[in-house]
Amino acid sequence: MSLLTIFTAPKPFTDAHINVIQRNALAAWTRLPDVEVLLIGDEAGMAEAAREFGLRRLPDVARNASGTPLVSSIFALARENSGSPLLACVNTDVLLLPDFVAAAQKMAAQARQFLLVGQRWDLDVESPLDFAAGWESGLARRVKESGKLHPPAGSDYFVFPRECFASIPDFAIGRAGWDNWMIYEARRRKWPVVDATHDVTVIHQSHDYRHLPGGVPHYKLPETGVNIRLAGGRETTRFTLLDADRRFVDGRLRPRRWTGGTLRRFVESYPLLAWNNYALTGRITTLFQRLRAKVASS
Repeated sequence: MSLLTIFTAPKPFTDAHINVIQRNALAAWTRLPDVEVLLIGDEAGMAEAAREFGLRRLPDVARNASGTPLVSSIFALARENSGSPLLACVNTDVLLLPDFVAAAQKMAAQARQFLLVGQRWDLDVESPLDFAAGWESGLARRVKESGKLHPPAGSDYFVFPRECFASIPDFAIGRAGWDNWMIYEARRRKWPVVDATHDVTVIHQSHDYRHLPGGVPHYKLPETGVNIRLAGGRETTRFTLLDADRRFVDGRLRPRRWTGGTLRRFVESYPLLAWNNYALTGRITTLFQRLRAKVASS
């Protein structure tokens, strides 16, 4: 039994660039220690990728009326088909290094329930990567030289003990809102939401939106509106890495670092987390938005 099961719902492998970066990601994951990888779905090219990398594929995922896989089904399939104590939902365009597994292991020794998240590094990758000996250090150097740290609004991975997130709404994968809800739900349940950016280098291979209907960004698709409704409204989908209430630094759980952004989010989200008061949270958020707009225009 592996310590960690990484599960993912890949995009179709039909687009040439998506094919390259997804295969890069799978090649990196399968070289990590004490990890099992599950591919969930039946998109074009998945069966061939599963055979190439020797991975288990779980094709029978539930879908919405548009044919998009449901997050609830993806998580359920991963849990049912893995015995690992830790699970990680990771986007298939993301490269992981051994520090990912090390952080998950150390985190599990310090908390029974938690959600481990973090910022990603955006990197332009156009061709298959070389995974010869020393690939980890070479990739880390490339990120340091050419990568760009993504703002805390993006969440490309979620690590958690298998008993967490046993019930999830029927969100559409790859559309906006559900990843924000993950952070909200962990905060609501008072599980530590831990920002591991300091210790974990997660690399997102940059891409466009050609793979989505009409080439429209995911946050503009109608399914995003459905996700927001399923999440309970706009306020639960405003949660980002700024809402993490812990940090993971040098292998240890630490308090959050207070900045203007984290303090603002603490004030905005407090009525929702403390009293389940959506209306007050919305009014405070609107007030902060107006103040920021006023400052920006002055």
